[in-house]
Amino acid sequence: MSETHEHESKHKLRIHIDQKPHESPNPTTGEAMYVLGNVQPGLVLYREVRGDHEDPPIPRGPETVHLREEEHFHSGSPRLITIYVNTDKHQVEPGKLTFQQVVNLAYPDKAGDSNILFKVSYRLGRGHSELKTLAEGGDVEAQEGMIFNVSYENRS
Repeated sequence: MSETHEHESKHKLRIHIDQKPHESPNPTTGEAMYVLGNVQPGLVLYREVRGDHEDPPIPRGPETVHLREEEHFHSGSPRLITIYVNTDKHQVEPGKLTFQQVVNLAYPDKAGDSNILFKVSYRLGRGHSELKTLAEGGDVEAQEGMIFNVSYENRS
């Protein structure tokens, strides 16, 4: 099946981005939604949800996004949360935080050195005693107040 034919076979539906109606294939990608809504660089697209919940961000990338008819999205400044890495305070966007990103925050000058073995442990914040391990290549959902401990040793 050709790429054009695949695109045409997707169901189109009406969504709203920044209060403007748009027709979009469903499913689509985050990148396509940013283009469709003309979301300016530096801003983030959020899916509007009901109730007392934060609107989740839509990643600006190739990830698949499933839509609902008449769904609403809005753009805005990225929200940041505070985490602590080796007691240093860092502001990061909510969402997945990878092993490598945590290592880069702790030791930016050593992060690319293949002769170093890094270990990352974390807990969900003050008052949480359970210490968990973040495996190399893994990720964790970043939450306000998370505490990361990063150590390293030379590979021998």
